[in-house]
Parts: sequence; C-alpha cells; structure tokens
Amino acid sequence: MYWLKAMHLIFMVTWFAGLFYLPRLFVYHAMSEDEISRERFKIMESKLFYGITTPGMLLTFLFGFWMLYDYAWTLYQAAGWLHVKLLLLALMAGYHLMCWFWLQDFKHGRNRRSHVFYRWMNEIPVLFLVSIVLLAVLKPF
Repeated sequence: MYWLKAMHLIFMVTWFAGLFYLPRLFVYHAMSEDEISRERFKIMESKLFYGITTPGMLLTFLFGFWMLYDYAWTLYQAAGWLHVKLLLLALMAGYHLMCWFWLQDFKHGRNRRSHVFYRWMNEIPVLFLVSIVLLAVLKPF
C-alpha cells in the first residue's frame, strides 16, 4: 500500500512540475521575436510535454486508480472528499489537454494569444495542487 502511495505522489510531483513549467515556456515563446528562439521553445515544450508531463499524468492515474481498486474505494466510496478530488483530477486532465492544444498552436505557428494569457494560465495548476492536497490530507467531508 505504501509503495503505491509513494509512486502516486512521485509521479504527481512530476506531472505538476510539467504543468507549472510548460505555461511558463509558453509565456517566453509568445514573447520571442526571432526564429531561433521560437524553434528552441518548440523543442523544449515538446520534450517537456511528451517526456515528463504526460508520462507523469499517466503514471499518477495508474497508481491512483490502483490504490482505489486495492483499498480506498471500498473504504471511501461514500466520502465526499474523494469524489471532489476525482472531479478536480478530471478537470486537471482537461487543463493538460488544453496545454496540448496550445502546444500544437505554437508548433504550427498558429498562436494568437499574448504572453499575459499564458501568465494567467500558469496559475491554474497552483489552484489544483492546493485543493487536491488539502482534500487528500484533511478529508473534510
């Protein structure tokens, strides 16, 4: 049980690291004015998204659902906090998908958003992190 929880937390940290850094790269990419910088950001964004962020998400879900299957679901299926956490995780996966769409826009030269937009989007993972950790630790309802 503890190994599953440890792996879940390790890959959650990996996922969040990518979600914290990727929009920051989008900020700098949106501000870049020369082709060399834009191409460098495309490479960095792609490697971060496909090499760190997405595997982190998939492994977070794998170990999380494994824990649910093994022990937590029968213990907590009536617990409201778990349902809210799962809802937030679904929304966070949607945010991850939005990052993929933004990545595609930059990759194909279609980005029309300003660096200010991505600065605001960079704050969303913080809200998810605080909410999910508080729910998982405090189990308020």
